[in-house]
Amino acid sequence: MLEAAGHEVVFYRRSNWETQSYRGLQQIGLAKRTVWASDTRREFIQLLRNQKPDVVHVHNTFVMISPSIYSACHEVKVPVVQTLHNYRLLCPAATFFREGKVCEECMDHSLLRSVKYACYHGSRPTTAVLASMLAVHRLRGTYKREVAAFIALTEFSRGKFAEGGLPAEKIFVKPNFVHPDPNARTGAGDYALFVGRLSPEKRVSTVLAAWKHLRIPIPIRVLGGGPDRSQLEAQAAKDKLTNVIFEGQMPRDQTLAAINNARFLVFSSEWYENFPVTIAEAFACRTPVIASRMGAMQEIVSDGRTGLLFTPGDPEDLARKVEWAWTHPVEVEALGEECRREFEARYTAEKNYPMLMDIYNRARENV
Repeated sequence: MLEAAGHEVVFYRRSNWETQSYRGLQQIGLAKRTVWASDTRREFIQLLRNQKPDVVHVHNTFVMISPSIYSACHEVKVPVVQTLHNYRLLCPAATFFREGKVCEECMDHSLLRSVKYACYHGSRPTTAVLASMLAVHRLRGTYKREVAAFIALTEFSRGKFAEGGLPAEKIFVKPNFVHPDPNARTGAGDYALFVGRLSPEKRVSTVLAAWKHLRIPIPIRVLGGGPDRSQLEAQAAKDKLTNVIFEGQMPRDQTLAAINNARFLVFSSEWYENFPVTIAEAFACRTPVIASRMGAMQEIVSDGRTGLLFTPGDPEDLARKVEWAWTHPVEVEALGEECRREFEARYTAEKNYPMLMDIYNRARENV
């Protein structure tokens, strides 16, 4: 989007796959570089001095880059804009989700809670490294002093980050966008659709339970892979849910085609999703969304206008909403029209560009 608008964009990338070759002392050193990667800082300072950028837009520093690049930008006086894609700055697991439910203990009490519960990949040592990274940079004032602007994807997440201690005056809301435009569907759609990772927080189990309660046969395609797939397939087979079809992960063009031909999208997450691009893609395709009344989803999906909301974790309520949507095609068509209007008003590249430039300009004023 920026390049199309005539801006020069320089990319700096590191891959966490680099750690696959680490052995012995290198693995021990990985804990240190998570907190502060001196080599990355030196390399990045040189890049800044050579390229002289107007702004540095950071998406992720974990693991290989580390928060040391904020210091590099601060030294060279280049403003930093940080997009908050997840809740890593407040929760070592980045999800506010533990043992099947929302957990905010690290924010309400101490980062030590995450170590106690081994929140990152079930490992106390690895979680301790992450908690240490956050603690060090909070004490150092890295996020408050060296980041000129934060981008939250919704008002809900902005509120969470402000509650967690980030300076509210530096947090700006700019949603994700969809480009290129997948174009709106022309038909009514002949199946329901779930798109997403098959993992506990996505609660596909609630979708299966809801399908058991349906009084009429409604087909649903389940697109995505993940650790729960075999378990979910076994459960669907046990419950004889022949209308539930697991199709695995698909390329983006095929996923968009599936969204375009669905009557509605089911979004059953029970964690604080930041901004699921899948919902914006559904809006672009004129496909209404039935989502759990949870966090930012109730902000993005307007109940009765761009979709329907159901009580999180309540399969009977989800079943009622699914049956209504399936048996009221005229009303669902009207919801789809509102979805498309919402997309054109908020989630195109053309609408997103001036929002991003305004944030960049504010960041440059804060240096």
